[in-house]
Amino acid sequence: MTISLEQAEKAIVHAKKKAGKLDTKMNIAVVDAGANLVAFARMDGAWLGSLDIAIKKAKTARFFDMNTGLIGGLSQPGGPLYNIEHSNGGLISFPGGIPIKNKKGEIIGAIGVSGSTVENDHEVADAGASAI
Repeated sequence: MTISLEQAEKAIVHAKKKAGKLDTKMNIAVVDAGANLVAFARMDGAWLGSLDIAIKKAKTARFFDMNTGLIGGLSQPGGPLYNIEHSNGGLISFPGGIPIKNKKGEIIGAIGVSGSTVENDHEVADAGASAI
């Protein structure tokens, strides 16, 4: 099972609402179960450099089925995943990428958000993921 376009768009709507509440501009990417881009939104004024980061956060979260912030903790020097960010064409290992699950708890895709602090990125991604 994979995320539908309708679900991906719903995640983006909820993420944009949270970004508005935080008074920040975000790039928001949603990928399907195969880590393929399904939907993307760049809020007016969001950083251009964060576009690629949002997509890579979503892909990273799906490739490893965990929040990107958790991967970041494991990829520090001496950690079990040290240097993993160099695999798969480049990963992002800081907060802002979250797997998306259906009502049965199955991972159907992931959301990646970039454009503010990593704390805000994570909050916005969580709002999007939680909408499904």
